[in-house]
Formats: sequence, structure tokens, C-alpha cells
Amino acid sequence: MVLALPSAAMTSADPDPELRSALMEAVNASDSFGDQFDAQVWLMDMSGRLKRYRNMRDDKIRLDLLRMVHQEATRAGLQPELVLSVIQVESAFDRFALSYVGAQGYMQVMPFWKNELGRTEDNLMDTRTNLRYGCTILKHYLDREKGNLIRALARYNGSLGKTKYPEKVLMAWDKYWFVNY
Repeated sequence: MVLALPSAAMTSADPDPELRSALMEAVNASDSFGDQFDAQVWLMDMSGRLKRYRNMRDDKIRLDLLRMVHQEATRAGLQPELVLSVIQVESAFDRFALSYVGAQGYMQVMPFWKNELGRTEDNLMDTRTNLRYGCTILKHYLDREKGNLIRALARYNGSLGKTKYPEKVLMAWDKYWFVNY
């Protein structure tokens, strides 16, 4: 199968063969998309946006993260772009980020959640595990707040009643991750 990239994703030069290969692998493993064209468009668009981060310069790492973000966000009933915004604010896309209070990984999940679930062996620095926890927690707070994103984001951050964190996430979403296809 030959990967046909949408013209909007093409630059004046032919795509890098490594990127083409990584994208093909990511598209074929992206079961959270309606079809392969949607996967190609979203992955190429988000990949270009994400490439500016030091930890995201490698095509395979970047596309693997995007595929997992899309899968976990979709599984939880969240918009993947919202999750990317949370990750940007929480860890600046540093998989090994560790906060001064002990929050870990991309989505800065607190380790006490592992004890709450009786899953002390889970590794919050593992990308899929971190995304699964983070997306599930965010969706829980969004449901608990009856769709109020400001309050849900504040709960996620542990700053309920304050708007600084939610505003940062929403500004990142608007400036870097908003999609209107």
C-alpha cells in the first residue's frame, strides 16, 4: 500500500522518507479514527504542530504519542486536542516530567491514584499508562462538573475555585491545538 498524503500536508519538497514510514505505521495502528484519511490528516497536522518541542523532534516518537493521545482521549470521550493542551501546560511534552509535589509524566498524574486503584505496579512514566490515567481522570472531572470545562480543569490541577490553570490550558488549545476541519 502506498501512503498518499493529503495535499494540505505536503511541503514544496517531497516528504521525508522516515516521516512517511513513521506516519504509515501510525496510521495503520490508529484504530480510534473513522478512516485512514482522517488519521493521515490529523496525524500530519498535529505532528507539524508538535515538532517544535525538543522532546518531540523524532518522527516516530511524535507520531506514536499522537496516536496514543488520540486513542486514549477518544476512549475517554475527550477531544484529543484538549488532551494535547493539557500535556503542553502540564509537562511541555516531557515524558519524564516530575513536579515538586510528585506528579509524573506527560499528564502529571499523582502517584496516589495507583494506590486508590490497587495497581501499585503501574508505571506513570509509561506513555500509555500516563495517558490512560490522565484522560480518565479529566473525563471524570468533566462529568462531575456537568461539562463545565473551567471547573473540570481546575479540579484536574487541584486548583478548584481558581481560573489561572484552566485559562492556560484553554489559551494553549486555542493558540496551538484548535482544529476546525
